[in-house]
Amino acid sequence: MTVEVLLPGVLADLAGGSRRLAVDPADPTLAGLLDALAARHPVLERRIRDEAGALRRFVNVYVDGDDVRFAAGLATAVPAGAVVQVLPSVAGG
Repeated sequence: MTVEVLLPGVLADLAGGSRRLAVDPADPTLAGLLDALAARHPVLERRIRDEAGALRRFVNVYVDGDDVRFAAGLATAVPAGAVVQVLPSVAGG
């Protein structure tokens, strides 16, 4: 099962400069996907999840366009062929 992870430039730098990653998670959930991502890019994973393993407040994650915060969070199903987009929140004034 392969899932495509899309990253903005600021996070792509933590994944070797790649904005698109093909990931094969062992578990078809967002948590499983992030575990697989952490094995390849641990610094990137630390920007997405905190020390307790929860999604950081300032990071938005979408599975096929749906915000996981309004779904099942880390237990959100990530089917084969899904597109997962990770976006840090932007603040400014």
